[in-house]
Amino acid sequence: MKCGLNPDRREFLAIAGAGAVAGYAGYTGGRGEKPKSEAKFPLSTQTSSAVIVKADSYSRDLAGIMMQGILECGLDVTGKSVLLKPNFVEFDPNTCINTDVAVVATALDVFRTLGAADVKIAEGPGHRRDTFAIAELTRYRSEIKDFDDVFVDLNRDDVSPVQGFADRAEFYFPNTVLAADVIVSLAKMKTHHWAGATLSMKNFFGLVPGSVYGWPKNELHHIGIPKSIVELTRLFGPKSFAIVDGIMGMEGNGPIQGTPKKAGVMVMGSDLPAVDATCCRIMGIDPARVEYLQMAADRYGITDAARIEQRGETIASVRTDFQLIKEFKHLRLT
Repeated sequence: MKCGLNPDRREFLAIAGAGAVAGYAGYTGGRGEKPKSEAKFPLSTQTSSAVIVKADSYSRDLAGIMMQGILECGLDVTGKSVLLKPNFVEFDPNTCINTDVAVVATALDVFRTLGAADVKIAEGPGHRRDTFAIAELTRYRSEIKDFDDVFVDLNRDDVSPVQGFADRAEFYFPNTVLAADVIVSLAKMKTHHWAGATLSMKNFFGLVPGSVYGWPKNELHHIGIPKSIVELTRLFGPKSFAIVDGIMGMEGNGPIQGTPKKAGVMVMGSDLPAVDATCCRIMGIDPARVEYLQMAADRYGITDAARIEQRGETIASVRTDFQLIKEFKHLRLT
């Protein structure tokens, strides 16, 4: 499958990119400063938005779909450094663990077209220590032009401390992550056998360096998965944008051993809890019953359906109930 953009798509992106810059409506991402413990999130009286766009397959015009969501959100990346964070974690050719290579390749082209000064792809897989081996298996290296020149292994990047993370006085993060103006969470829509669902917020586990905190990011498990998800969102949420790949997701015993589940959507937005709550509702999961989403609600983002402006498709029109393991049957949205 060819993942590069053909000339027609590039022409479309050039036109749409100009419109995106002109239509910028106040994205509040950071500008490369180190995250501080007092990072601000939307106030409890505010509303947020999440965009749902139908996408039947990876061979469809992903550039147009992605651009539609970005334009709806008013995201401006002109002159900024953008870090694309896909989901590697592990590889199994018999299922769909990873963010599809077509989504990552398209995002690289789209954000360059939108005027980003620099676009990198970065990931720190939680299981395998050889990140480039996973990049080979997932076809990232073969199908994304000059992949090695734009990719950073976050497990082995140089690190710097950030003050205050959960009950730790300081916590180390890769310098590439700290320097990025905008982090794009290119998450996969999946169930999770410990957290219930793994989406744009849980995808940030890959920002934590394995060379410092081990595999599978042992320190985060010691802190607790829900609390770690919320802390990562507190630190990096203000300069983040989510694009969740739900074209083909994973149900059942996710995030690694589940089975493929086609949802046929991409979900986007700059409020990660709002995006993840929307994804949960599409999956037939009640976000009010997902621990980390409730921990993040109001203080660090928005999950209440009444305060999320659903743009694009309605949840009802795309809802696709994902199979849940027995331990999470209580999460079902009724």
